[in-house]
Amino acid sequence: MEQTDASLPEIAAFVAVAQTGSFTRAAEHLATNKSNVGKAVQRLEARLGTRLFQRTTRAVRLTEDGETYLSAARGALDTLRDAAQALAARRDEPIGRVRLDMPSGFRQLFLPTLSDLRKRYPKVTLELSVTDRMSDAVGEGWDLVVRAGELSQDSEMTVRKLCDIRLQLYAAPEYLQRNGMPSSISNLLDHDAVIFRGFTGRLRPWTLMENSYAKEFSPNPALILSDGQALIDSTVTGLGIAQIYDRVARPYVEKGQLVPILPETAVPGPPVHALIPAGHRMPAKTRAVLEYLAERLRA
Repeated sequence: MEQTDASLPEIAAFVAVAQTGSFTRAAEHLATNKSNVGKAVQRLEARLGTRLFQRTTRAVRLTEDGETYLSAARGALDTLRDAAQALAARRDEPIGRVRLDMPSGFRQLFLPTLSDLRKRYPKVTLELSVTDRMSDAVGEGWDLVVRAGELSQDSEMTVRKLCDIRLQLYAAPEYLQRNGMPSSISNLLDHDAVIFRGFTGRLRPWTLMENSYAKEFSPNPALILSDGQALIDSTVTGLGIAQIYDRVARPYVEKGQLVPILPETAVPGPPVHALIPAGHRMPAKTRAVLEYLAERLRA
């Protein structure tokens, strides 16, 4: 019995390394350190009498025995997780930690309302990441991942549409006082632009509606950024005109920090989705945060 109990954290460490391909990321996922994860995997290998990973300075890969053991280990952990979630579902109130990853541009839309979330669900702890990098929702152990844009089919994730958004041009009152309000799309060439560089490395052109057609427009960049929140902050400080999601820009418009530009050129933007790991009953804590997030985005 002692050997079985002791092997449970070892199995969890092994599965985490296999899913993330890294002892460091596995340690972060398990809230421990790299040394503990390495020792746990070594003990498991010694117990099984075989190597589970091929380790190099560049990568960690499963051996053939490791692949065989991973299938059984994941099944065992999934069974235990399902049992724990079934017990948690019997409770009336959401309890526990929820790990949420969202684009940095959504920060101002969501962070100011977290006190409301806390009042509604006082026993939920939110671990929040706001970044524009494309995180691995399954491998990094996120409970919820928010993405704007069309998504590829992934059998490991359940996708729920949260809302539709529009792309609109905005500038700060200070910028417009210095440079004037653009009167047409062609007039935009005489203005400074704050441009976003996506994770693919490509500069993102503006998509503008003209004569009932959506057309790409390449403005003159005064500033190029790869962080969505930095793009918003730079626009608010008066550095130029930027194309921003309308729901993200709304709090700044309400405060008088941003002004819509050429509203007739606004175009439908990419839908916003939530990604949830598939294959398990959604815990009450995760469902509570998901519903709250959807409520905020649709407000």
